[in-house]
Amino acid sequence: MFHLQNPEMLQMLEKSLVEYLPESIKVYGTIFHMNQGNPFKVKALVDKWPDFNTVVVRPQEQEMIDDLDHYTNTYQIFSKDPKNCQEFLEKPDVINWKQHLQIQSAQSSLDEVIQSVAAAKLVEVKKTQCFLYMIPITVKKLLPSLLGTQHLKSETPSIINQEMFKLSSLDVAHAALVNKFWAFGGNERSQRFIERCIRTFPTFCLLGPEKTPVTWVLMDYTGELRMGATVPQYRGLGLGSYLAHIQIQTLENVGFPLYCHTAKNNKAVHKISRNLNYVPMPCDWNQWNCMPLRSCL
Repeated sequence: MFHLQNPEMLQMLEKSLVEYLPESIKVYGTIFHMNQGNPFKVKALVDKWPDFNTVVVRPQEQEMIDDLDHYTNTYQIFSKDPKNCQEFLEKPDVINWKQHLQIQSAQSSLDEVIQSVAAAKLVEVKKTQCFLYMIPITVKKLLPSLLGTQHLKSETPSIINQEMFKLSSLDVAHAALVNKFWAFGGNERSQRFIERCIRTFPTFCLLGPEKTPVTWVLMDYTGELRMGATVPQYRGLGLGSYLAHIQIQTLENVGFPLYCHTAKNNKAVHKISRNLNYVPMPCDWNQWNCMPLRSCL
């Protein structure tokens, strides 16, 4: 097991992961932001170097102080050989299976080995699988072979009432509102994670007549656009599409790789994705929530 700390090694890893997109996107996006200053203080582990098979990105140990906080205790995994990475994932200094944790990857093929390791460690697993989209400009830059002529650029959404809705950014004080509408959130630990994302990365929202956010989108430390929502009374006005367009224009200008996931039954967000010409990926977004059955906490 090798901990890649050298900036040159991390840059080499970033370039190498491009060859395995889109399945490497969660790890690629995280390594990209590590090379931009590593604001979330994560670390990259590989089974060998430079000819690695498996990469695991995880928080530093000093960040994982709450054994029940699976939002912080999150691992991004990519493997060139998903069927034969079990030995690496079993190592206690790679994944701390005694904690509540999340594993994220765009490789459904990791499911068998994750389930096998979890069973051996007496860990219960709940898997969530969603559609994965990538923003057209990111596909054009990183995966041009997937970009059809209909996806050359994002469509400009309808103009909104700019007297009623003002473009702004989120404040930490808005974290409770975001948390309320986040399907994976709704608790104190998720709110702390949201607060950290707001402090660390660019955020975008529209303020309504009450001067409070009515729609918003955040970005997490993997570069994924997440936690977006519109409050019920302002849905159906095109606010989400407008805000997403503004956010993408701003972030693509600084070179961020941009992508997102959507629940398979979320018709409203799928409609926004189609309207903005997001490119559906041939692989899925996967998350495994892992909870120890035999508490060692």
